[in-house]
Amino acid sequence: MQDVLVIGAGLAGLTAAKVLDKAGQRVRVLEAADHIGGRVRSRSLGGFTLDAGYQVLFPAYPAVRRNLDLPALDLVPLPSAAVLRRGSHTETLGDPIRDPAALTRTLTARALPFADKLRVAKLALSLRGPAPHHLLTGHDESTLEYLRREGFSEAALNHFFKPFFGGIFLDRELGTSARLFRYYFRMLMDGGAALPRRGMSAIPEQLAAGLEVSKGVRVTRLISHGSHVNVLTSAGEIDARQVIVATDPNTAAQLLGEDTRRGSRSSTYLYYATDRPLDDEIRLILNLEGGLIHNAQWLSEAIPARAPAGQHLLVVTVLGNPDLDDAALDDRVRGELRGWYGEGVAALKLLQMERIPHAQFDQPAEYAATLAGHATPLRGVLLASEVTSMSSIQGAMESGEKAAAIVLGDTAAMSRPRGA
Repeated sequence: MQDVLVIGAGLAGLTAAKVLDKAGQRVRVLEAADHIGGRVRSRSLGGFTLDAGYQVLFPAYPAVRRNLDLPALDLVPLPSAAVLRRGSHTETLGDPIRDPAALTRTLTARALPFADKLRVAKLALSLRGPAPHHLLTGHDESTLEYLRREGFSEAALNHFFKPFFGGIFLDRELGTSARLFRYYFRMLMDGGAALPRRGMSAIPEQLAAGLEVSKGVRVTRLISHGSHVNVLTSAGEIDARQVIVATDPNTAAQLLGEDTRRGSRSSTYLYYATDRPLDDEIRLILNLEGGLIHNAQWLSEAIPARAPAGQHLLVVTVLGNPDLDDAALDDRVRGELRGWYGEGVAALKLLQMERIPHAQFDQPAEYAATLAGHATPLRGVLLASEVTSMSSIQGAMESGEKAAAIVLGDTAAMSRPRGA
């Protein structure tokens, strides 16, 4: 009989398994797909390294620091600045401490009025004082309401906060919890953003090292017998003293007989290759014009290893899942890119288009009051999922930690505050 069976090899499941394995438990992880990592994965296509969507890592996440060997990930820091693009016109806004090269352009950028630049500095100062997890408590409201209450102008909202944080939240209208905004703002201040040189798959691969992970095994039913749980799978039956369900929300609902879903935000990504350099910009590009493109980045300029020699890789983010077929969506996006780069866009080759129906769950103001717990209706079965915390790498990993802590009776880890 297995001590613990973990269902799902995403970040929550792998983190739970790693903690339990370190504690001496006999753990096995079952994954229905042919890859680990869930939404955090990469693939190679014609020499290009493509992540599943546009993802970045915040190295300051506490759960990341506890569970990952960051130097071994070979992280490439991304500039703490963004390019604001309106057609062929660009301006740069950034953190002059982390991206000194952007200082002059940040000070002279007209998209963000000088008074708002002072407000950003004041906001940063106020958020640097408390412990990060304290920023997830107290009064909550939408991020948009919070920023307006802090005195930011409509220009600041439309030219910076909506395009930048709208990409993090997948919500350009900033209806997402202000607590989350403050927490992510702090994470960016403390550690910036980075990407593993060889792709986001490096994260789950590191977590899975040394673990027993069985891919291509689908769990169909859980039968709790009190002292153990009978797990029915596509590869036969397995008995375990305890089970941790760390799957996607739909599968978890089916297995547990309890709906823990919290809605979905979708996003769509287009990956383009070209042998003609259209832009040498390494920073994230924010689209200030209406249209489908929310943001874009020349990943090959930021991380040359992501593309073959002499090739360039552009990743375009479109919020939601437009009601267009792939050819029509590609045509519309190319039309918008043409306003940026002119006829050079004809040289772009579409490598892949990826539509992600569930990229995040909904996190409006006061969403924390409706978070799922780790307990389930089935005795001996626990839930490990970002829906117990926040839709992020931090949320997934800390949920895995807490599910493992419950199994181990580790009261200190169980009582750790959300986001700590």
